Amino acid sequence: MEPAARAGVSPPSEATLRRLERASGALATQAVARMDEELSWFRAMPAAQRSWVTLVAQAGIASLVEWCRNPGRPPKLTGEVFGAAPRELMHAVPLKRSVDLIKVTVEVVEDRVEQVAEPGDADRLRLTVLQFSREIAFAAAHVYASFAENRGAWDARLEALVVDALVRGDRSEELPGRAAALGWAETEPVFVLVGSAPPDGQDARAAVRRAARSLGCEVLVGVHADELVVVLGGAADPAAVTDRVCREFGPGPVVRGPRVDSLARAGESATAALAGLRAAAAWPDAPRPVDAEDLLPERALDGDPLARAALSERIALPLQGAGGEVLETVRTVLGTGGNLEASARALFVHTNTVRYRLKRATELTGYSATDPRGAWTLQLALALAHLEGDRSLWH
Repeated sequence: MEPAARAGVSPPSEATLRRLERASGALATQAVARMDEELSWFRAMPAAQRSWVTLVAQAGIASLVEWCRNPGRPPKLTGEVFGAAPRELMHAVPLKRSVDLIKVTVEVVEDRVEQVAEPGDADRLRLTVLQFSREIAFAAAHVYASFAENRGAWDARLEALVVDALVRGDRSEELPGRAAALGWAETEPVFVLVGSAPPDGQDARAAVRRAARSLGCEVLVGVHADELVVVLGGAADPAAVTDRVCREFGPGPVVRGPRVDSLARAGESATAALAGLRAAAAWPDAPRPVDAEDLLPERALDGDPLARAALSERIALPLQGAGGEVLETVRTVLGTGGNLEASARALFVHTNTVRYRLKRATELTGYSATDPRGAWTLQLALALAHLEGDRSLWH
């Protein structure tokens, strides 16, 4: 049954519909003028988008005419109405504002009913316009829902590509642009967390996004095999964000890569974090999360060339440059298991001299020879330097 017939009123005459067709351009122009007067957000839109709205309004009136002639079918928004403008318009104008645009357009047409309709046809046209506005509002909601679903699938694919590029260690200037399409606002610091994905098929991506955004962070999430990779940006308190996001990982270690100043360099953070995750099994008592930098010894043993280079630059070379006494003292303390008195006797110096030299070594390297973890790192760095042929460290 025809919509107008259900209300006890027949559709407008063909003569009225032809007059409405002829007036569609003028009505669309008047509708856009009223939008400009009543909707402040519309006035702020770029000129290109405003021109798209004009086309959409005119197409909407044409769709009204066609619907009156074929009232048994719903309005075809994608082809007849929104098809008049690029898809970007749907992204720029959310559903609520689209409803406002429809409302203004309908009001303009209603105001001009007496001028457009044939004599005696005004009530039928007015009722038809009201019914059409209801139909087009429901159709608009359906179109936006479909658009959101398609956009969500597209975003998921793009996000996977961005995270995959970071996992591969890419340093591409295209990455920030791709991430911007996902809503990423370029900010610093940027760092990467990696760990096991939750078991039993649980999808932690949505939970990670909620956790990160609740703390004001930009976030990208990807799952590679059984590893969960999280890119975080703009954290005011990186430690708090890390601790919160870690809860969404599966069992086992979670490694945090070093902070970098942009998403374009996030591949460096991801490379270090993934190397740390591979080596973390060698430190069963590592905290969760653990910094990739704290896993330098394990990463070096696992064959990570970046970790070996870092140990050489941060430990072996500074100790060599400090002079033979500092290096000899460190080696002696390591050899005595951290016993300062025994080290002093072996070196024929006072215990306070040993303490002074160790303090100097700690200032240079950041590691203490009397701390178990620091001693392990120092000993490994010096051993690797010896294996790599830096004999000056041992003579």
